[in-house]
Amino acid sequence: MGELTFLKELYPLYEDAVKKARVRMDNLIKPLGSLGTLEEMAIRLSGITGKLHNEVNKKAIVIMCSDNGVCEEGVASAPQIVTLTQTINFLRGITGVAVLSKHNRCDLKVVDIGVKEDITISGLITKKIRKGTWNSAKGEAMTREEALKAIHIGFDLVRELKEEGYNLIGTGEMGIGNTTTSSSVLLALTGCSIDEGVGRGAGLKDEQFFHKKEVIKKILQVNKPVKEDPIDVLHKVGGFDIAGMVGLYLGAAYYRIPIVVDGFISAVAALAAYKINPLTKDFMFPSHISKEKGYNRAINEIGLDPILNLGMRLGEGSGCPLAFNIIEAATVIMNNMATFEEGDVDIENYKDLWKEEAK
Repeated sequence: MGELTFLKELYPLYEDAVKKARVRMDNLIKPLGSLGTLEEMAIRLSGITGKLHNEVNKKAIVIMCSDNGVCEEGVASAPQIVTLTQTINFLRGITGVAVLSKHNRCDLKVVDIGVKEDITISGLITKKIRKGTWNSAKGEAMTREEALKAIHIGFDLVRELKEEGYNLIGTGEMGIGNTTTSSSVLLALTGCSIDEGVGRGAGLKDEQFFHKKEVIKKILQVNKPVKEDPIDVLHKVGGFDIAGMVGLYLGAAYYRIPIVVDGFISAVAALAAYKINPLTKDFMFPSHISKEKGYNRAINEIGLDPILNLGMRLGEGSGCPLAFNIIEAATVIMNNMATFEEGDVDIENYKDLWKEEAK
């Protein structure tokens, strides 16, 4: 992976901070481990930042928007123009992720990384590599250089967000046909079966679904992506949106900012980032269990446990603002709960009993 020179400067969690955070968490006035996953979140946040006390006071969801040439094969239930329409609607504030973000006081960063049409609208971050990828059923979706460029775009956006004071990032995407590209990447990276890794996307009927699976088989046969080289996989069968999100995950690990994984497509991007450098896992927080087939395989490959199970499968980053609330709650526990000593609670025998029950 010499093409991504920053990978040499990715480091694991700060172990000293993790140890201090665990000691404090275990001494808060509660039975040992009684706040479950919230405790582990707070401890991991300390390992990410190196600080015992952390705040989540500036949050952003980055939505990578791009078109996919494979739509020529009729793999999507929606027309390709919807990519353009929804990219604009994110900035109008009327999509699922937009209304949830507003409700949860987090910002949207909408990125045109490869939409087919030119867009002029206030607030759009224009990083267009090209007007959509090529049709991966006929050959590579993009060049290796373009895949690397997309990764660097995501990486650099994390740097800009950190400079602007953001301390929690979410991932989102928009691109008609991107469940086909994501499934292709998943199958190439894991070797899982078509039935395990390919879902109906935005509601394909049986005949369309069969056709989609046949197209994905063709994509893999035509391109022969190299499983051991995630960049090869991305440039041959992926999308600009997926590669851009890979850059977000790598950037979050480099700049030490917690990053939230949304649904299937962002989970596949997370898997690709993990395959590039396994240290990225420590910085990822999966928001919810997606109903889209293949999600569980991607998340299980990384070894992560989603926070919520709400039957969602919208994508866009819609699970991120909900997960932000939970992560913020974890910081409140670490910051505001008292230890036994701080709370003047002298119940050593009872405290020992709690610890015994927790074993």
